Amino acid sequence: MTTLASGTDTLTRDALTVLQPGFPGTTAPDWLLRRLGEGLASVGLFGRNIASPDQLSSLTAQLRSERDDVLVAIDEEGGDVTRLEARTGSSFPGNHALGAVDDVNLTREVAHELGRRLAECGVNLNWAPSADVNSNPSNPVIGVRSFGADPELVARHTAAYVTGLQSAGVAACTKHFPGHGDTAVDSHHALPRIDADSPVLERRELLPFRAAIAAGSRAVMSAHILVPTLDPDRPATLSLSILTDLLRGRLGYDGLIVTDGMEMQAIAATYGIERGSVLAIAAGADAICVGGGLADDETVRRLRDALVGAVRSGELPEERLAEAAERVRGLAQWTASAAAASTPAEGSASMASTASTASTAEVTRVDIGLVAARRALTVTGADAFTPLTEPPYVALLTPVANIAVGDETPWGVAAELAHRLPGTETAGFAGEDAGGVVLKAAGTRRIVVVVRDEHRHPWMAATLDTLLAARPDTVVVEMGVPQAPPRGALHIATHGAARVCGHAAAEVIAGT
Repeated sequence: MTTLASGTDTLTRDALTVLQPGFPGTTAPDWLLRRLGEGLASVGLFGRNIASPDQLSSLTAQLRSERDDVLVAIDEEGGDVTRLEARTGSSFPGNHALGAVDDVNLTREVAHELGRRLAECGVNLNWAPSADVNSNPSNPVIGVRSFGADPELVARHTAAYVTGLQSAGVAACTKHFPGHGDTAVDSHHALPRIDADSPVLERRELLPFRAAIAAGSRAVMSAHILVPTLDPDRPATLSLSILTDLLRGRLGYDGLIVTDGMEMQAIAATYGIERGSVLAIAAGADAICVGGGLADDETVRRLRDALVGAVRSGELPEERLAEAAERVRGLAQWTASAAAASTPAEGSASMASTASTASTAEVTRVDIGLVAARRALTVTGADAFTPLTEPPYVALLTPVANIAVGDETPWGVAAELAHRLPGTETAGFAGEDAGGVVLKAAGTRRIVVVVRDEHRHPWMAATLDTLLAARPDTVVVEMGVPQAPPRGALHIATHGAARVCGHAAAEVIAGT
């Protein structure tokens, strides 16, 4: 049973309760355990905190030994954004691959299995799914994290994902409200702006969030974006008009509102994390996510003191903070009851029917991610292609990774091809001279070139021009959004860079 430290007043406990901090390492530091005793109710996990399922289970048990109702949150989208499998790549394709298949039963099943694995390790809140409509092809931070560019498709798969995840006893946190898809700026670095009028926002950005709310999403994450039509002055995370009037009022949402990471530059560089956190709670947010970059006790203390100080000065109504803290506790109660009552996702009994490319014996809960990745492939040129029998040279054209994805997670097809064709070699390349460098490195070996969002990187498109002019038999694997026309002796669009997406592509290339 949770025992709060004596001497911790209600105001201070509430200020701690609304924080969702991170920490370094694979065991909980003493300061974090102490804060849990003082009222902290949530902890956020990232790739740095996870070495294996057994270690993660031990970590969450350690947290619950201090506070049995703690919310353990994670940023586990599957696909490109994985924390559970940050060192190996995800066993599940991401949203864009699921949207490409467009089978809501499959999406529900994938989300349920992902949720089951999280619950098994003691995680009960997932900062997913992304309900952003990727309407801007130049978007540098959403891309394959979105189910697609069609609002109705995104809406139905968002709802299926929420249902599947929560059927495993893990609360969904649908993001990034009111929609981060039509941006060309990454809010990790600056404040994006969406200049769309109300009718466009209603039928595009808001449609998937309405679907998520109807599906019962237990949490919604705000976006650090400026939407002048809704609020000309403040980004969504800090906007009363957007969080309270729109999300709570017009959309009728009564669950937990979580901010995106407050240390992201869209907030930290404009308002500062202390001021930003006070404004977010005042605007209607219930939980402050911080810890992806700032992960120490000093950050927790600063935010706690900022919230307490704002209440005492009259800037933040005490009842607003108390209401936010009560919503956090309410979600913790739901996770406890949902974990006990979790059931297989709807449609699981007929899962074989959702996996038309796999045999019935092959389809199990363990490999549903691979089944989905296979179904998500779009292959051009297969009729004239003869699978490779000799080890190729795999050239990975590597763009700068966005912060949400990170650069610690491996991607590509080289490892999977090496299993099938021993002797396969690989290297990463970037820059305007990459084409010539690849040709020299490959020598006489068959080239497999792997790209990510060719349409967003002119140097990448130029490299493909060079390679295909010199070596028309080059195989091209696009692991981002397949916006550019397919080309190459064989072109495979995987709709994401998860490990299973590479696995599925390698099967086509090697014929096994």
